[in-house]
Amino acid sequence: MSSTPKDQDTGVKVDLGGREVTVPRGGLYDRYRMNPDLDAIARDPRVSGVDFFRRLPKTTVDSPIGPTLTPNFYYTMSTARLTMLAPSKAIRTRLPGELSPLELAPGLGIVSVMFFRYDVCDIDFYTEATVGIAVKPARHGKLGFFDLVSGLKNERLDAYVLSLPVSSDIAQVRGHDGYGFPKWVTDLDVAIDDSRTTARVANDAGGADLAFSAATPAQRAYVSGERVGSLTSYTKINGGWHSTLNQTNVLNAGTTRSTRDVTLQLGEGRMSDDLRSLKPKRTLQFDVMTEGQAALHMPVPTSVPSRNT
Repeated sequence: MSSTPKDQDTGVKVDLGGREVTVPRGGLYDRYRMNPDLDAIARDPRVSGVDFFRRLPKTTVDSPIGPTLTPNFYYTMSTARLTMLAPSKAIRTRLPGELSPLELAPGLGIVSVMFFRYDVCDIDFYTEATVGIAVKPARHGKLGFFDLVSGLKNERLDAYVLSLPVSSDIAQVRGHDGYGFPKWVTDLDVAIDDSRTTARVANDAGGADLAFSAATPAQRAYVSGERVGSLTSYTKINGGWHSTLNQTNVLNAGTTRSTRDVTLQLGEGRMSDDLRSLKPKRTLQFDVMTEGQAALHMPVPTSVPSRNT
């Protein structure tokens, strides 16, 4: 399925903090404006259930994109993450001074490439990809063993994102203006099923920025609410540090440490440049969630202590 945004003549124009974007006519954003009818969404055959969202009431908050409801709900999604070791020295050249890399061993940090496919969500279908760095939680300065183990198991991870291309205008404006993420729009195809995971991120010239292909690890099914992970991302908005919480309800997922059938091709573009700058040394593991759900909260101001190292 192509991730190219809908044609203009099938869209509806909406205003987000002074930025005009086009969304699919009759889509979830057009119908609900982030205030969904969960009973109606539960009837979508692509959605396995909505109990996870019933426990997360939405609230209206002011934001750089105007008043908006939070969290943003993702009812059916799939993800893939390739986790790699990289020299801490290279990582530190890309991190703000206030953040420190999460290290597996002295001098070795953790970086990742991730791909996302959001089939049913409050802002309609889109795909995205990211190059990110695992960082120590900003709330304390010492590395705890729990932070490392839970991060590798996808249970809780703190990260700093270097690049985050997306396939739709509304995702770009909300992510860039509202969350402070380095988002831009490009052709971005992500396909994830029980047998294979593939992705291709285009560059400005239409060539390949980055391409990925791998056998999907064997999947295990989870009852909704049984395995809920979290990702906290740090960004600067108007000069102040903010943290963004993303809660993920895992429904089907699997992990492998084998790289026998994993192909990551770097081309010419922002994602490849960011990954090359981190000088990854080897792959630690490959995680795929063929089915999941998520609640992405709006950023909140946070205290990030100054660091000298």
